[in-house]
Amino acid sequence: QVQLVESGGGLVQPGGSLRLSCVGSGFIFSTYVMRWYRQAPGKERVRIAHIDINGGSTNYADSVKGRFTISRDNAKNTVYLQMISLKPEDTAVYYCNAISYYLSQREYWGQGTQVTVSS
Repeated sequence: QVQLVESGGGLVQPGGSLRLSCVGSGFIFSTYVMRWYRQAPGKERVRIAHIDINGGSTNYADSVKGRFTISRDNAKNTVYLQMISLKPEDTAVYYCNAISYYLSQREYWGQGTQVTVSS
């Protein structure tokens, strides 16, 4: 059974840091492009970070560029999102997404983890 399970969310003060993790199972993790999305209250889901299948290339939304870092460890079937200098506008549910590099119609989603940035 395919699973993507996010963890690491929580409450943090503005300027603080948080590290999210997403563990995949039931599919060949190393053949999937990994992405992080977020959805703020009342807003559309947006992509914020992307990493290629071997970790050699990354890209970010302008809203998080310079503050967030995506990485992956294929041996652990895990993708990470390191977040620093957090702002209240970063408050959202964060979702892990996997899409097959070779069969792009195969796509999986995690259940999400809540990040709240507030003083």
